[in-house]
Amino acid sequence: MFDPTAFDNMKVVIEGAFYDMDLSGEVLITDRNDWINIAKMSRLFTISFQLPGASQAKITAKMELESTLENLAAELLPGIQSEPLTGCYVKLKYFLNHKNDLDLFEKIERLLTETWGNTRKISQSAEYNPLLRSDIIKNVVTIDFLRLVSEDQLEDLVEMTGIMRTTIQKLDDLIFNTH
Repeated sequence: MFDPTAFDNMKVVIEGAFYDMDLSGEVLITDRNDWINIAKMSRLFTISFQLPGASQAKITAKMELESTLENLAAELLPGIQSEPLTGCYVKLKYFLNHKNDLDLFEKIERLLTETWGNTRKISQSAEYNPLLRSDIIKNVVTIDFLRLVSEDQLEDLVEMTGIMRTTIQKLDDLIFNTH
């Protein structure tokens, strides 16, 4: 009988948690992808959502779950004593539009550090079209956990889905109240 990998098990649990929130009306799932990269023998699952009845800011959140060849090999070849490599990498992304204001970038950084902790790598990347002459930018915020997450943390991953939803609301409040 086929034994699912850690990636498969974690993906199913995360997907279920998000779809439960979608069915209850807490979030609106806007995209879902399950990629297999044959050249690198890696897998990537992403799921994106917004709050229903999107507010002024229309923030999108995305969770990414990735497993590399090393992670798969560590799991399928237990004889090589590589259990510390079993698991997946998790990244969270938030896509939001707001004024190009350094103070707002700093407030976003503080809010995310308070929410997700200072052991995570939080980065912001601003995109804009200079020909539009607008002071509104697209900010792509990435929260990288910088470590493998294993099946032992499945409950934490489910809890994380709710925290992501709360984070969108906090970001929305911050951006909407700043305009």
